[in-house]
Amino acid sequence: MKITVDEELCCASGLCTVQAAEVFDQDDDGIVILLNEAPGPEHYDAAREAAAVCPAAAIRITE
Repeated sequence: MKITVDEELCCASGLCTVQAAEVFDQDDDGIVILLNEAPGPEHYDAAREAAAVCPAAAIRITE
């Protein structure tokens, strides 16, 4: 799994950090920060869910 984020699209909802705090964080303005672009298998489900709930579709996952 490889994850990319588009900070320009991010609307700072924070749903990604709720779903996968080990993979995503937010800066002081609430914009997504990718902590791990290639997380281990134990984080796959959470990362997929974070991408699915992102209202701005700012998270892309390649498997």
